[in-house]
Amino acid sequence: MLWGILRRFFVQTLDKTNKPVKRQANAKVQHNKRKENPAKMPAAAEVELEPPPPGLELQHRTLFTGDALTFLAELTSAFQYDVDKILKLRTLRKAQLDLTGDLPGFSAATAHIRDDPDWRVSPVPARLRCRHVDIGDLAPCDTDRFLQALRSPAQGVQVDFDDGNCPTYYNQIKGIYNVYQAVHHQFNNAPAISHAPILMLRPRAWNMVEHCMMVNGKEVPGPLFDFGLLMFHNGSLLFQNQSGPFFYLSKVESYLEARLWNEIFTWTEHKLGLPVGSVKATVLIESVLASFEMEEILYELREHSAGLNCGIWDYSASFVNKFGQRPEFLLPDRSKYVNMEKRFLRSYMDLLVQTCHRRGALATGGMAALLLPTDKDTALYGTVLQTVTRLKLLEIKAGVDGFMVYDMDLIKPMQKLFQAHTKGENQLNELRSDLKVTPEDLLIMPAGGVTLFGLKHNIAVGILFIEAWLTGRGHFFYKGQVEDSATAEISRSQVWQWIRHQVKLEDDGTTVTRALVQNLIREIMGHLKEAIHCRTVSPSTCAQGSAKAGHGGRNVSGGDPEKRFPRVPHHIPEPGPHLPVLPEPAPESGHGCRWGPAVQTVVAGQWPRCFYFW
Repeated sequence: MLWGILRRFFVQTLDKTNKPVKRQANAKVQHNKRKENPAKMPAAAEVELEPPPPGLELQHRTLFTGDALTFLAELTSAFQYDVDKILKLRTLRKAQLDLTGDLPGFSAATAHIRDDPDWRVSPVPARLRCRHVDIGDLAPCDTDRFLQALRSPAQGVQVDFDDGNCPTYYNQIKGIYNVYQAVHHQFNNAPAISHAPILMLRPRAWNMVEHCMMVNGKEVPGPLFDFGLLMFHNGSLLFQNQSGPFFYLSKVESYLEARLWNEIFTWTEHKLGLPVGSVKATVLIESVLASFEMEEILYELREHSAGLNCGIWDYSASFVNKFGQRPEFLLPDRSKYVNMEKRFLRSYMDLLVQTCHRRGALATGGMAALLLPTDKDTALYGTVLQTVTRLKLLEIKAGVDGFMVYDMDLIKPMQKLFQAHTKGENQLNELRSDLKVTPEDLLIMPAGGVTLFGLKHNIAVGILFIEAWLTGRGHFFYKGQVEDSATAEISRSQVWQWIRHQVKLEDDGTTVTRALVQNLIREIMGHLKEAIHCRTVSPSTCAQGSAKAGHGGRNVSGGDPEKRFPRVPHHIPEPGPHLPVLPEPAPESGHGCRWGPAVQTVVAGQWPRCFYFW
């Protein structure tokens, strides 16, 4: 009852045709002005912009022209109210789940959308029809890796301003400027954008803000800042080259959020003189709540949809975020018991593929995080390749049209895997009509317990991510794979949940407590310092150290680290306004305290208080 009342209220306030009278009149007048005279500007907004970070004066001047600032200010003014409403709706939804103990389901209010067999999403452009292998987690501020990706044989590149990126002011400007250079063919050693892999631009999620720009006294929502600059400078040229503009949309939790993105796309197309439907976007289904609204999400974006994507770790973490207080939703050791073969994740992937293909949309899978050793003659190389092949073949057989890899040496083997097991550019003909996925299938937790290894691994990933974040990097390498904010979030969430429910270790029956976690932190801190040190010393030293420590012997940098995994030339600036403020996100944001203010305690060998383990 409570959720029904609240949802109806927010559906009305988020629907442009059902806003309160005063707002409706104002919105209508603004919209009519734009239609009658697109050149006429609404009342000027007050904009505050921080000066450029040291070394990026040219990039800052190129991006923040007067026209670009006007566009960003108008975009923010038009949609700031709705972004705030979306975040409040998330808070209310979480409160409703906690207060009532309800579980999500397929809504009767939108059954007419799911039951209508006739509607389809608009066809995608030719360059989007084959999505076999994209490169994932590519922070565009890493110029070397970005150029590698542009020269690679991949179908696409996830240009990531979200999970794989640390959104310092420096990194955002550098990354957006690198995209600008690629689209405008200003890199001497990169192909023209019409011949490079397509750029799947991934702005930040709704809960992120850009602290270095304010419009009318409020910080600009991070996704509007990223999307606005990317579209203003590149949208028309990408469209002219039949290479975009294409986007990934992170952390969408409901069809109302998809509706808001659709309105943003339509508004932007109108402002830039692009045909409706020019923007295409793939929505990442990273929340258990969104898995019950996939058809509705596609419907809201049907003119702008490039399909849906399924991952594993943010989606798994959403169970802890939404239901973590409930014992029946205890998520077992992810290193041993959580993978895409488990019923709740396999059902989610199956339903996503069925939903997409039924509506003519592409369905893509997650990213292979494993890294191939540089020595192809080792047994480890074969083991890693076999593991990636087995997991990705599972996705291909489920009907996905593509997936991502981090290691660029996996591109060709995975493309060959697609060619060997599929026909044509995609698998849209695989309708999976015989499939029936129930709410129980989507909500059942896998059996299993917690191991000491898994507990230590989660602690390590959480601490190492904070160290990476504080030094300007959004992802790092650990034990032969790439870790980013998604794996840091599931790591943090699981340790919190295991303490909360006083789980006993499979190894010896020890109860997981705050004191145990603190003791384990002290125990593994030497190893963590060594792992950090490995990123700054020679590969041989790093490999020897890892081998002696018994941590897999994987030198993530390989024989020639600058060629295989070039280090991000991250900027560690002096304190000042260009440094990111690390806000304490609201618990309902789905990210716990990923960026809490007390992270500096990790330097002293203490577990950051912001991790809410107690």
